[in-house]
Amino acid sequence: MRQSLLFGKTKKEAPKDEVSINATLLARAGFIDKVSAGIYTYLPLGLRVIDRIQNIIRKEMNNLGAQELRMPALHPHDPWKKTGRWSKPGTEVMFQFKGHGRSYGLGWTHEEIITPLVQQFVHSYKDLPVAVYQIQDKFRNEPRAKSGLLRGREFSMKDLYSFHTTEEDLERFYEKAMLAYSLIFEQCGLAAHVTEASGGAFSKYSHEYQVATPYGEDTIFACEDCNHYQNKEIVEQPACLTCGKKREELKAIEVGNIFKLGTRFSDAFKFTYLTAEGTPAPVIMGCYGIGPSRVMGAIVEVHHDDRGIIWPTTVAPYRAHLLSLGSDSAVQARAEEWYHELEKMGVAVLWDDRELSAGEKFADADLIGIPYRLVISKKTGEGAEIKERSSSETRIITMQEGRKLLTHV
Repeated sequence: MRQSLLFGKTKKEAPKDEVSINATLLARAGFIDKVSAGIYTYLPLGLRVIDRIQNIIRKEMNNLGAQELRMPALHPHDPWKKTGRWSKPGTEVMFQFKGHGRSYGLGWTHEEIITPLVQQFVHSYKDLPVAVYQIQDKFRNEPRAKSGLLRGREFSMKDLYSFHTTEEDLERFYEKAMLAYSLIFEQCGLAAHVTEASGGAFSKYSHEYQVATPYGEDTIFACEDCNHYQNKEIVEQPACLTCGKKREELKAIEVGNIFKLGTRFSDAFKFTYLTAEGTPAPVIMGCYGIGPSRVMGAIVEVHHDDRGIIWPTTVAPYRAHLLSLGSDSAVQARAEEWYHELEKMGVAVLWDDRELSAGEKFADADLIGIPYRLVISKKTGEGAEIKERSSSETRIITMQEGRKLLTHV
């Protein structure tokens, strides 16, 4: 992509009404545009990042044996009345309205839709287990939408639901899902800690995936000796429950959450299956959520410096940011050669071909945060100066070296 043609431009000043690091940097770097509090447009750079995060998630969900589907965002009130959640917590978090005399709401979660859907296709123990997931925008009437992508009123969400015959079968899948979540966050460049949290009405505990950062909104208690983490909401004593040592209190961002739902929703919909003995038994459910947009915000909160974003290679919008300096025709010709050669090799390149000063191009490259910066100028001869965004070291490489390096990172 030629940067002169890229839709969305960088901004020198931070938006006046943004207080979070992620929203400030993403808006300045041309990844998102704020429509209203907690509501954002993803510009081309931002969409490339969110797509890459979603594809990492999709790969690990498919590896679990889960199948992808897409449920509606617009929900009639009937299934929510069956579970009792139309009134509470529905009126607190759900956007509700009327259309042609009927009541509707925008989905902030999908248990009320997925349960009767799977019920249509599951009748006996031979039809179980089942695991299905979706990646879709959700809506929440958030009263404190002030943290950029971390607390949105409209946000991207992956929710996986599993259906089982026994608690033991649910536990086996739950353990596999926990491992898949750890792999997802590792690939996204986040050190996410499995953290015990309240299970609410469903179970004693749920498990959150928390990324420690001074900019987080949650508080967790951490014992790194035992690798045991708990959300502050369930902590009764500061000492570690396993080894007795004093735990560290940390700020963190929640990027994922998994629950054992038990029979809460299958009971509400009278969802049973026939056992091998021919008797009806309730289907047991699990729920597993990750917010790709929240993950994107968390990555920026963790990976940035005073100049801008530092994207991990796995989620960056482009692998290399090519800068051609000066108006010399020979320089521009070499830059175009590098651009086409790398694109041919499958390396996604953003080429800053704009007629700007070197200082402006360097500043934008740091702000946008693409992993590798390549500079073509009179000084670089036939080669290019390469620098990693996370480093201050530079060196001159040949085209052959560039192809080898950038296609194997």
